[in-house]
Amino acid sequence: MSATPKPGNGIYYGWYLVAACMFIALTTTGARNAIGVFVIPMSDEFGWSRTTISVAGAVGFLVNGIVQPFAGRWFDRTGTKVIVISLVVLAISTILLSLTFHFLFLVFLFGIVSSIALSGASLNNTSALVARWFRRRRATVIGLTSAGGSLGALVLVPFAIYLLQATNWRVTWAVLGLIIFLAVPLALMFLQDDPAKRGLRPDGDPEPPGDGDQQTTPQPVAPLDTELWRESFRSLPIWQVSLSLLVCGSTTYMLTFHFVAFAQEDRGISAGLAGAIFALMGGLNALGSIGAGIISDRFSRKNLLALVYFLRGTAYMILLVPPLLGIPFLSGTAGIWLFAVIAGVSWIATNPLSVSLTADVYGLRALGTITGVSFVFHQVGGFAAVLMAGYLNDLTGSYTIPFLFAGSLLFPAALSAFTIKERKYSIRYAAQMPAVSTGD
Repeated sequence: MSATPKPGNGIYYGWYLVAACMFIALTTTGARNAIGVFVIPMSDEFGWSRTTISVAGAVGFLVNGIVQPFAGRWFDRTGTKVIVISLVVLAISTILLSLTFHFLFLVFLFGIVSSIALSGASLNNTSALVARWFRRRRATVIGLTSAGGSLGALVLVPFAIYLLQATNWRVTWAVLGLIIFLAVPLALMFLQDDPAKRGLRPDGDPEPPGDGDQQTTPQPVAPLDTELWRESFRSLPIWQVSLSLLVCGSTTYMLTFHFVAFAQEDRGISAGLAGAIFALMGGLNALGSIGAGIISDRFSRKNLLALVYFLRGTAYMILLVPPLLGIPFLSGTAGIWLFAVIAGVSWIATNPLSVSLTADVYGLRALGTITGVSFVFHQVGGFAAVLMAGYLNDLTGSYTIPFLFAGSLLFPAALSAFTIKERKYSIRYAAQMPAVSTGD
């Protein structure tokens, strides 16, 4: 294989691809996370209950999860064009949300059309893409890609609040859709399916020494490596990852949809301050995601994943338990800020850890499909939690019960991740271990 010139003075092309994926995540995830700032103004204008508007968000998260395996399968078969097409549809549907006139219109556009499009341009597909380009730094680059979504929350959520206050929610939806359109030309220019098509090797490594007649050393293969996604679900590790993701989705999407309203109504702070706190979580998401990727490329991924879930569970307890026990210092704004710091660091950090661990255990051949199916659990958790939080808020006038219930589930999720037998199944340890059966 002859190496083609690398752009940018010898910079490995994979880094350009990672940068493009980061920007895609920034626009798509950032705009999607801004849904929380629309909950109160749209409810007030149309007279919707919190349960009613929660249905639109919950349906969106569920549809996104159901479609994700098919989007992942499409990506595995056809490559990056699914990302480009999805970006265009997502941008148009987001702009059209500015025309919302009825609850069913919101459900159709946000809950179905844009959610299907988001599946194609999701972090699952972009993470599966960058995993093809990097081996040694796999979790690091997936963490960088995920950090793009965190930066989107940091930038676009406060921007949406400012624009909403300066204009109205209709203009804000339209502008967010136009921002998503900015990712389309970058995707067309920089996304490439495979390093081999550019005469490159993963991580930008040179060709191994030796002529074409010399036999190369066989690469180790993980015991559970498969090209059939169904095979992965006959073993325990993917179930441990997926069930943890069920809890992950419930605790993150509940915040995405209801945190701004919780901070305003349960804790009495302004919309601007609530948006600033949510933005802080977004910024810390980026640090947590990148840090988790870098650290897990050097140490055990499953131990770090368990720690992330445990920290997020602790954050929920800090937010909710002190007011119930009458602890003054943590019952006010200080408790919310501390929650934001811990939850922010641990929010998106699960993505690079879960995806890279799945890639290490099951290989790359069906990674888009496998992570897509696993992501269904994440979205089902989000669907149930968003709907539950809206309903219980209407019933009790508070978000305390649903937030406390979801947060408490993070501790068994941490245990599920911790008990994954990474050394037995991961390709990172395959050269050190004898062959094992596919059972667990």
